[in-house]
Amino acid sequence: MQRNVAAATQNQALSALLFLYKDVLGKELQWLDGLTRARRPERLPVVLSREEVARLFAAMEGVTWLMANLLYGTGMRLMECLRLRVKDIDFAHLQILIRDGKGEKDRVTMLPAKLVDPLKAQLQRARQLHELDLRDGFGEVHLPYALSREYPRAGYDRIWQYAFPSKNRSADPEDDVIRRHHLDESVLQRAVTKVARVARIEKRVHCHVLRHSFATHLLQAGYDIRTLQELLGHNDVSTTMIYTHVLNRGGRGVVSPFDRVEQPFARYG
Repeated sequence: MQRNVAAATQNQALSALLFLYKDVLGKELQWLDGLTRARRPERLPVVLSREEVARLFAAMEGVTWLMANLLYGTGMRLMECLRLRVKDIDFAHLQILIRDGKGEKDRVTMLPAKLVDPLKAQLQRARQLHELDLRDGFGEVHLPYALSREYPRAGYDRIWQYAFPSKNRSADPEDDVIRRHHLDESVLQRAVTKVARVARIEKRVHCHVLRHSFATHLLQAGYDIRTLQELLGHNDVSTTMIYTHVLNRGGRGVVSPFDRVEQPFARYG
């Protein structure tokens, strides 16, 4: 509070102290009982216009182009896209099953028809990497929960492989087994931030902005708030309602009286 840091930074520091004393040192701090956490202020999300989205994608290429298009075209979160597995992409019905989203919930979202061919090409490249791993004596992917104990060979199955695998194999920090994980989140984060500057988009652009833009543009197209809530995976419709505020013009949609004055004005400058 003395340094005037953001509420998220305050809460992160508090959580770190609680973890240190309770889980590491095994000490209870009585004075922390009932402590009120800092409240994050409610802020409207940054949303790109359709023209800005087009400029952003025009400056991208390769796998980051495809992932960014999926974030905007499906409303997925960054980690939901990175953790996407082959078995959860349904080309026949043009849909994607998102497993263990926020709150460990599953949901279904659409697969844009324009991304079918690029996504199939990406899965083919992922298949080639998997076949190379198998030839080298590897090829096992990390499985959620305890599936690897119940199905010991499932991790080698093609359907469980990540759609966006890493270029390199690495040791899993949980068990030190050499596996090919999904791409690191920083790959797309850096690409989106860099390209936004190249495209001269004068907004604070990050990966989650594409999800915000997905939601806002669907509302502009006339889709109802409940449908949008299901696509985004929100528990409460009040969370989804924030996008209705983004649709309002300045001053809550009220037209300024200045714009109704018909008399000519002297030119500025």
